[in-house]
Amino acid sequence: MSEEVDIPNENVGEEKEQLLRVMEEKVRSLQTEVEMLRKELNYYKSEMDKLLSPPLIEATVLDTLEDGRVVVRSSSGPNLVVNALREVIVGKLKPGTPVALNQRASAIVEVLPTREEPVVRGMEVEEKPNVRYTDIGGLEEQIGQIREVVELPLTRPELFREIGVDPPKGVLLYGPPGTGKTMLAKAVATESGAAFIHVIASEFAQKFVGEGAKIVREVFELARKRAPAILFIDEIDAIASKRIDVGTSGEREIQRTLMQLLAEIDGFKPLENVRILTATNRIDVLDPALLRPGRFDRLIEVPLPDAAGREKIYSIYLGRMKVKGEVDVKGLAAESEGLSGADIKNVCVEAAYVAIREGRAYVTNQDVFKALKAVLNKREAKVKERTEKFI
Repeated sequence: MSEEVDIPNENVGEEKEQLLRVMEEKVRSLQTEVEMLRKELNYYKSEMDKLLSPPLIEATVLDTLEDGRVVVRSSSGPNLVVNALREVIVGKLKPGTPVALNQRASAIVEVLPTREEPVVRGMEVEEKPNVRYTDIGGLEEQIGQIREVVELPLTRPELFREIGVDPPKGVLLYGPPGTGKTMLAKAVATESGAAFIHVIASEFAQKFVGEGAKIVREVFELARKRAPAILFIDEIDAIASKRIDVGTSGEREIQRTLMQLLAEIDGFKPLENVRILTATNRIDVLDPALLRPGRFDRLIEVPLPDAAGREKIYSIYLGRMKVKGEVDVKGLAAESEGLSGADIKNVCVEAAYVAIREGRAYVTNQDVFKALKAVLNKREAKVKERTEKFI
C-alpha cells in the first residue's frame, strides 16, 4: 500500500502569494505600456491635427478702430479691416505688430513674435575684417580722406564734440570696378575696431510693397546694436538711381525703399557710432537727393592706379608669393596701363598657374610677364568682341 504525503499548508500559501505578486507586476507593466501607447496616440493625433489644420495668413497691424476692429496689411497684398479674438485685442495690438489671420474669416487669432527678415538674419557681421591699409596699394590720398571722415569720428569722437560739429554721416566711394572700394571699407573697419556689415543694395529690392523699406530699417537697427559699426552698402545704384515720375510698380517700390534709406540717414534715431559707406561704379545715375550735404558729405573717387600705384600693388601681391630671383616690378607696372588692382591680382594668380603647369612651386619673372600677356590678350579680345557687336 502506498503512503499518502501531506503537503504543508504553509508552502501552498507562499506559492499563491508569489504568484499574486507576479500577476500584480504584470498588471503594472501593462498599465505603464498602455499609458505610453496613449501618449504616443495623442502625439500622432496632434500631429495629424497640425497637418490638416488650414494655414494662417501673416499680416501687420496698421491701426485699431474705436469699435474694436483692426486695420491690417495682409502679406497677400490688400489692407483689410478685421475682427480679433477678445483675448488677443487687450493691450497687444499696436501699429507694426505682426499677427496671424484665420484663412476663412480673416480674423486675428494670434499675435506673432517680432522677427527679423531672413535677409538681415542671415547677414554675417565681421568683427575684424582681415584687411589693413598696408594691403592696399596706390590709394594713399583716398586712405587719408577715409581716415578723416570715418576712422577719426569712431576712435576720437571727443574732438568733434569739443569743436562743436557733427562728423559726416556717410561717404560715397565711386570709380571703375576692381579699384579697391570694398577693400578700403574693410580696412577702415579693421583699423578703427568697428564691426563691418556688408550689404549689396540689390538685397533691398523686394517683390511686395513695404518689404524693402522694412529690410532697410532692420539693417540700420542691426548696425546700431553692433555699434561701433561700419555699414557698407555696395552697388548703391541698384536702388538709388534718379527718380522718374512714371514707371512700373517695381520701380515705385524701389523708390519707396530709397526714401526709407534717406529717412534712416536723416532720421530721428541718431546714428551715433555708426558710419555709412557706399560704393558705386555709376555715380552719374545716382539721385541728387542722395548726394546732398548732410547725407553723403564726402564723395571719394577711387580711380584706376597710376604707374606708381600699379608698382606698389604688384609688390604687395608678389610679396605674398614664393618668388625665385628678381621680378621687374617697374617694367610690369609700365606695361599694365589701364589695369585695375583686381586685374593685377589676376595677373599674379595666373603667374602661379603658369608655374604649376611647369611643375614648379615658385614663380619667376618670366612667369609674371607671360601671365600679364595672357591677361592683356583676353582683355583685348573682349573689347574687340564688344566693338564688333555695335558695328
